[in-house]
Amino acid sequence: QVDPKDYTFSGLKDETVGRLPGKVAGQQFVIQDCENCSIYIFDHSATITIDDCVNCRIFLGPIKGSVFFRDCKDCKCVVACQQFRSRDCKKLEVFLCCATQPIIESSTGMKFGCFQYYYPELALQFKDAGLSIFNNTWSNIHDFTPVSGENNWGLLPEDAVVQDYVPLPSSEELKAVRISTDATRSIIPITRGRRHKSSDESCLAVFFAGDYTTANARKLIDEMTVKGFQLVQTKEVSMKAEDAHRVFQQCASEFIPLLEKGPVVALEFNGDGAVEGCRSTINDVFSGTKVFVSESKASASQDVDNFYNFADMQMGM
Repeated sequence: QVDPKDYTFSGLKDETVGRLPGKVAGQQFVIQDCENCSIYIFDHSATITIDDCVNCRIFLGPIKGSVFFRDCKDCKCVVACQQFRSRDCKKLEVFLCCATQPIIESSTGMKFGCFQYYYPELALQFKDAGLSIFNNTWSNIHDFTPVSGENNWGLLPEDAVVQDYVPLPSSEELKAVRISTDATRSIIPITRGRRHKSSDESCLAVFFAGDYTTANARKLIDEMTVKGFQLVQTKEVSMKAEDAHRVFQQCASEFIPLLEKGPVVALEFNGDGAVEGCRSTINDVFSGTKVFVSESKASASQDVDNFYNFADMQMGM
């Protein structure tokens, strides 16, 4: 029998509290009426509601459904979820991984950055929550109640460091979790999202389902980032034959048989020479792997648009 008290933090002040990996195991969680607390949920959960919290630092591991912040203010958070919502909140700063478009309502002073965090159990928790590390629309915020002439949300500074916002836990119990906030180790690839692109040249690379898809995608991200290119966005989505014709155009026929194995992982890189850089990296590093890569700078922006327009429709964005 589940006791709700085991899945609630309520009425705490000036405390550090949390749950270790394996202790929430997909249950719902409630956080309410906490002030000046550090709260860490190092596990996956079904849904989480956070009500009437002030000046708290909060880490929430992968949430299968929604996280809902209501009547909170001056909180700094690291959150991974399927859906993000805030209502009647002031000044939340959130490093976010969200599979769908994040929604804010009657909220002001909201700031968002890309989720960056690592501990050994996190990858499996993402799987258990049914979330893909490649589906992250952290910067594509929908303001349900915009005020003309005002902006209720913005992006965190590009060089924002997670630990400056949500420090590592100080309690003995929670220190056992082997955390790294080093951006290069983050379980979620760090994307530019809606930030201004440095170049008018982008390149699309698409990996097809197989045993090493995730590892291959991460490897290409590492190789391209080292060369100075920027990862704009990533997506994991299933495709059908007709989608392939729309996205891959004349090359579609060679990729259609690969679609039956499962979802594809697509990456958009940006920077002068991105197409050439991406093609040469794939030739050097992934010679035996079938990958779709933009042919030329001229066709690349169309490739990116074709793929992401299709993906957004798929995801119901």
